[in-house]
Amino acid sequence: MTLTTPRLWLLPLPTRIMRERLIHDDFTAELDGPQGPLQVHYPPQWPGAVLPLFASRLHTQPEHGDPWSYTAVRREDGRAIGQLSGKGGPDAEGRLEIGYGFNAEVWGHGYATEAVGAMVQAFRQRPEVQQIWAQTATHNRASARVLEKLGFIQTGQSFDLEDGPLLVWTLPYTRLSATS
Repeated sequence: MTLTTPRLWLLPLPTRIMRERLIHDDFTAELDGPQGPLQVHYPPQWPGAVLPLFASRLHTQPEHGDPWSYTAVRREDGRAIGQLSGKGGPDAEGRLEIGYGFNAEVWGHGYATEAVGAMVQAFRQRPEVQQIWAQTATHNRASARVLEKLGFIQTGQSFDLEDGPLLVWTLPYTRLSATS
């Protein structure tokens, strides 16, 4: 399902795009856009730090893609500027970890807040999601600020061998029951 914001389309990430990115640094591909076929340019900076994960994901997700994963595409020029997802879908308790990264050239322009906000809003509508959380590197103040703007609160700390010390963030919300 494509999500639309004032400046972005959040397009599902099909497996063929991950495969193409592992082969080519810079390419254009046709995807289904909100009003029909859309030419999307994938620059060398995309998808940033998550590129190494693409190889393993090719073997674990369906060809049409992961229903929890999106590419942020700038509407004005069809350029892929970010990658965001619910990491593997919610766990057995309905907890969904989200992650995101954006091309350095667009940092500081509000694209991350706009895109992550739309994705979180869509995930909150899914009945299997009971809680949304994220982790940021302690030194990544910009990423933490995105979460703060969206209403996340810091609820703890963790540690990752690759990323080092992390801050844990949780979005407080209550799911409305069908009878309320």
